[in-house]
Amino acid sequence: MTSATRNHRLLRATLLTLGVGSVPTAASAQVTFSIDWHSPTVGVSDTCTGIPITEGDVLTPASGGPAFGPLLPPCTAISGGAGGLGLAFHSACVGHVGGSICRVELDALSYGGDARIGMTSASLGHYLFSTDEFAVGGVAPVMAPSVGTEAPFGDSSTDIWRTGAILPAGPLPPFAAPVGHVGSLDGNGLLSGSGSVYAGLGLVEPNFPGFPNFGDNVDAFDVNEAFGTGGFPSTGVYYSLDADFIDPITGTPNEGTGLGNGATGADVLVSVAPSGPPAIWAPAPLLGLNIAGGEDDLDALALWENGNGSFDPSSTPGDWMIAGGPDMLLFSVRRGSPVIGMPDSIFGIPITEGDILTTPLPTGSGGVSPFPGIFCAAENIGLSTIRFTGGSPDDLNALDTLAAAITDCNGNGVEDSIDLGMGTSTDLNTNGIPDDCELISSTSCLCTLAVAPCGNAYPLAGCLNSTGAGAVLSASGTGSVFSDDLILDASQMPATVPSLFFAGTFAVGPFPLGDGLRCAGGNIIRLGSPALTTALGTRTIGPGLAGSFGFVPFETWHFQCWFRDSSGPCLNGSNTTNSTIVTFTP
Repeated sequence: MTSATRNHRLLRATLLTLGVGSVPTAASAQVTFSIDWHSPTVGVSDTCTGIPITEGDVLTPASGGPAFGPLLPPCTAISGGAGGLGLAFHSACVGHVGGSICRVELDALSYGGDARIGMTSASLGHYLFSTDEFAVGGVAPVMAPSVGTEAPFGDSSTDIWRTGAILPAGPLPPFAAPVGHVGSLDGNGLLSGSGSVYAGLGLVEPNFPGFPNFGDNVDAFDVNEAFGTGGFPSTGVYYSLDADFIDPITGTPNEGTGLGNGATGADVLVSVAPSGPPAIWAPAPLLGLNIAGGEDDLDALALWENGNGSFDPSSTPGDWMIAGGPDMLLFSVRRGSPVIGMPDSIFGIPITEGDILTTPLPTGSGGVSPFPGIFCAAENIGLSTIRFTGGSPDDLNALDTLAAAITDCNGNGVEDSIDLGMGTSTDLNTNGIPDDCELISSTSCLCTLAVAPCGNAYPLAGCLNSTGAGAVLSASGTGSVFSDDLILDASQMPATVPSLFFAGTFAVGPFPLGDGLRCAGGNIIRLGSPALTTALGTRTIGPGLAGSFGFVPFETWHFQCWFRDSSGPCLNGSNTTNSTIVTFTP
């Protein structure tokens, strides 16, 4: 590990320990999202401009990226109105409060550069998705946090979930490859009732079923696609708008934003330049929608646009991987859509809300219906359906495809939340950061007047020595045995005097030791041989301590440094630093 990486990790862990919630967990992660009209964040002033947020705006975390809470409300990345998507009625909706209909809801989002999920092992990745507050989670392997663990605490509808493993090549019928999912991004970045904590977006939680307008709901999102210059993506913005039918669970109407903009809720629209107006890019019938007896609602979108600016439907799932091939368009439909229950064109099985769908498979290629094809059935990503599990159907609210990790602090290519969920990383202090990315340590054995051997108190460090200060022992790096990058730094000692680092398995005393204190007890070991301090009165040991001295995961050790001090205030000939307590992790 480089010193720059070590210093970055230490800085981040330090700031988080101090409660600075605006420290992003992955500076490279660009996350944009929208919320639905029931969300209480609608009408709240955005942190960057002070303009009230609407359900038609594309938002981004105020901290610049996902972060641990408490967090400020998000900022507007792209307005739903002038200078942005150019949606009708947007200006009239600025300032309306969550829970009041204003016909401006954005339902799905992409910038046309999502990772292509194809038919070969070279083209596979993860699905990221969100659900609403009515989702309960399915029967696929469950890692915490998941919809199933967070929903009972109202902590699921603002979260973004990631499949627990890379899925094999599709199309995938139910239970073909059940990998489940794990929490990737949280709503507020705070500890949930389940005991989970992961980086958040600055939204309001909890959000319980049957309590509308109590908490937020992530209704669309996109991760890690660059904006380019000017605050508006050079590729344009692809999206869908809300349909105009009654929600079968809540009995409340959807906003009907599509009809207010000359489209339906099943069309994929594009704004190619700021202020729009939106244009229909992929008409609903080409997606197998709006042909089952009414208006469908395209509720999630992952899109790779082939660059020619027009919609080229796929004729065989995965043909978007071929040079010069069509667009990859993956989507889901909202509950209440007439296409739900219709046979999909690939397998001939009933379509349900949580399925990841693609454009219809033509009859000439073996298609069995005019409706969308199931590219990945909901059961595989850990959602509940009435199709086979008999449970209530989970609504897939938003979708993205991603080949890389959003947060990967240890650089192993695996999402931090998956590391924690699978047990390949630990989180002993339950702060949402893998332990191998941070130092789990504390400071003890400070020399107060009550314990100073001769009144030589120095309450910020070890006892007062001949330098006029107490000696300080600090730690940097991490406690990870695998990384073995722990460094101990002793300072404020006399120049060029003998010194010795030592460690014990538990705390004792404090007992007088020369002019200082000994607080390390139990099984005491020397860390190498005595050596002289520098001309500045410092000494450093590490990295490589775990390998050299046999420290193992889940052990806690108490470290100190002894040094010669012949002219110290108590005239006992030596002194010590404070102690630093380190818990080792895998």
